[in-house]
Order: sequence, then C-alpha cells, then structure tokens
Amino acid sequence: MPEKPSVLFVCVHNAGRSQMAAAWLTHLAGGRVEVRSAGSNPGDAVNPAAVEAMAEVGIDISAETPKILTVDAVKESDVCITMGCGDTCPVFPGKRYLDWKLEDPAGQGVAAVRPIRDEIKVMVEGLIKEIAPETSK
Repeated sequence: MPEKPSVLFVCVHNAGRSQMAAAWLTHLAGGRVEVRSAGSNPGDAVNPAAVEAMAEVGIDISAETPKILTVDAVKESDVCITMGCGDTCPVFPGKRYLDWKLEDPAGQGVAAVRPIRDEIKVMVEGLIKEIAPETSK
C-alpha cells in the first residue's frame, strides 16, 4: 500500500451503503486514507434514512451527492469495495477488490438503516487496521 492508500466504495445508486462507508472511513481514518464513492447508476440524492442514521452518530452526509462510477476512479484507487449490490468495477492489475455483503437500505426507514450503518462501521474499522494502521511517533 502507498503511504496514503485510496479506497473506492461502489454501489449501484451510490445513495446509501457506499455513502455511509465513505463517511465512516473519512471520519475514522483521520486523513490517513483518500476516500471515494460512486455508482454505476447514481440516484438523484443520498437516501434520507442514511443521512439521518449517520447524523445520529455525529456524521453529516447531507451535502453528499451520488456520483457516477468512472474507469479513472477505479484506476486511482488502491482498494475497490462493492457493497453486495451486484455492481462490478473495471479490473486493473495491482488493485485489491472486495465485496461487502450488506443489506440494501433503499426504501427502508432509519430503524432498518441503523444496523446496516453499524455493520459498515465495523467493516471500515477492520479495513483501516489493514491498510492505514495508526503509527506511533
């Protein structure tokens, strides 16, 4: 991994799981990781239940917008993580590809999104330990 690894979270609509994962990684990694998220068919807006669930833990994703997945985004990322939604990324040598199997929060209320949010947090914490562990100075 480079000194500052980069991660791309991919989900079809880039409106729920991938947005929450990107927000958790940004929040928890403390600037040690470059974070991107995108989707093959981006929605019009981030899922309001995901926005509310993240706000409950002090993370504001209300200004985020779904973004289209590009080949360049994959090329520029060290780790590409799909969110169990069947989306695929272009494959390039030297990249690490993961698929996190997560329930889809689309159309669900905040009560159903909370466990997904919490599961994503645990997965992101594990990822940080792998790719950007804290170093003592």
